[in-house]
Amino acid sequence: MRVSIITVCFNSASTVADTIKSVQSQNYPNIEHIIIDGKSKDNTLDIIKSSGHGGPLISERDNGIFYAMNKGIQIATGDIIGILNSDDFYTDQKAIDDVVEQFKRVNCDAVYADLNYIDAKHNEKIIRKWRSGRYKYTKFNYGWMPPHPTVFVRKEIYDKYGYFNTELRSAADYELMLRFLYKNRIKTHYVPRVLVNMRAGGNSGQSIKHRLKAHLEDYKAWKMNGNIPHWYTMLLKPLRKVLQYV
Repeated sequence: MRVSIITVCFNSASTVADTIKSVQSQNYPNIEHIIIDGKSKDNTLDIIKSSGHGGPLISERDNGIFYAMNKGIQIATGDIIGILNSDDFYTDQKAIDDVVEQFKRVNCDAVYADLNYIDAKHNEKIIRKWRSGRYKYTKFNYGWMPPHPTVFVRKEIYDKYGYFNTELRSAADYELMLRFLYKNRIKTHYVPRVLVNMRAGGNSGQSIKHRLKAHLEDYKAWKMNGNIPHWYTMLLKPLRKVLQYV
């Protein structure tokens, strides 16, 4: 099996080298690492070019992170696709080996695992542990989703059910998981091990206002994919009122 790993970056000079190194150090031999850069203004490109990166590299302006991810999916040649952000890195050299082994053993559509949030300046310091657990259909109704950087999906699933919905700004990854796992019930398998270290921060966790807006986007994601959980409906009006004052 060929594995395509997509990394999207923009002004990521302080972290992208770790991301590339973690992919290069994998024991699994058949990996395509695709890097989509948003025309960085710092020396991100210089770092990528000096790293020995031999996979596809595109550097051009785009309309945001999910546009860039879709661009990577479109050119991917792998049987399996994973997304590794430019702030993240795999925990060890066997990460992709373990993922591929599960695809072969279980014959599933997607594999996901666990994730550690780490301190942005001290990689050895774990701030929070995200332990996914086995998937059940009802879990999404209670706010569950797998950590996206640990999710690997067969390319044919993207071709069948679509890419990231760029109408959404922060919840496109959540909507994709809803569409794949909840709406279309693809066959998934959980690997009970930490696969990725993610530096603390993120697109939807930068401030209270960002977090509240992210919840509204999650609501939109539900509207696109089925019955909206009752607690989301109850939360909607108070959220909109709070956003007027933050």
